[in-house]
Amino acid sequence: MNDFTGKVAVVTGGASGIGRSLVKELLAAGARVVIGDVEQKALDRVLAEFSGSGELMGVVTDVSSADSVNALADKVYEAHGACHLLFNNAGVAAPSANVWETTDNDWKWVHGVNVLGVVHGIQAFVPRMIAAGEEGHVINTSSGDGGISPLPYQSVYASSKAAVSCISECLAAQLQSEGTRLGASVFYPSGGLLDTGIWTTDRNRPRELAREKPYDPVPTVQDFKVAAEKAGWELEFQDLDELARYCLQGIREKRFVIMIRVEEAEATLLDRAARIGRCEVPIDEADIPKL
Repeated sequence: MNDFTGKVAVVTGGASGIGRSLVKELLAAGARVVIGDVEQKALDRVLAEFSGSGELMGVVTDVSSADSVNALADKVYEAHGACHLLFNNAGVAAPSANVWETTDNDWKWVHGVNVLGVVHGIQAFVPRMIAAGEEGHVINTSSGDGGISPLPYQSVYASSKAAVSCISECLAAQLQSEGTRLGASVFYPSGGLLDTGIWTTDRNRPRELAREKPYDPVPTVQDFKVAAEKAGWELEFQDLDELARYCLQGIREKRFVIMIRVEEAEATLLDRAARIGRCEVPIDEADIPKL
């Protein structure tokens, strides 16, 4: 799909962060965009911000709920009669912790959004996209943390993103083997540190999935900047709009893996493969600080 003009694009988690930038760049490319987001206030803000930039609508959506995502799909097809680009982008994170210090609700919440959210998007939209017989594409947002190599203290989040990578690989192979006109990509936000709402996702954590035991406050991106400066680290931040443009170009070029500086991931994976070949733990924990 080289031309997005007039195409219908659905972006979950589209009211902030990477999702907001995807919405911005899709509108600039001439797409008709539907945002699914759990935050009504954030949704209202982004709808007002991009008013006049193109055809845009928003639907409050909890991707962890199949009913909610099915309702989103119903509204998309009622309004536009099609979906050509599906961005399963919504995501959340849990506090850093040893696996034995995580809680059931950490896993239920993060995997409910990050893994089931992707599955629900595929289940709600892909059958209709296939039936339409039109060219289309599914883009699932993963993370290098898990999709490439997990940070050891982020077991909940990293395992969810590893699952997204696996689901995406299976989906792409199935869409091809079934002879559909759809493709799939796994999108790894990359290029540097990302200043997004993932640092403060607790704001959307449901009360019924509250953490069962206390934890230290999750550091904000500003806290991380201050700590990095004290440690003498030089941080590189990735512009989110540029990242979104890179993602759209990856779709045009029919890339399965969409990742800035993907050659660095290749080197990491080769090192992991060598460690596995030696029957070693693939992660060199000593090289990764606890955040």
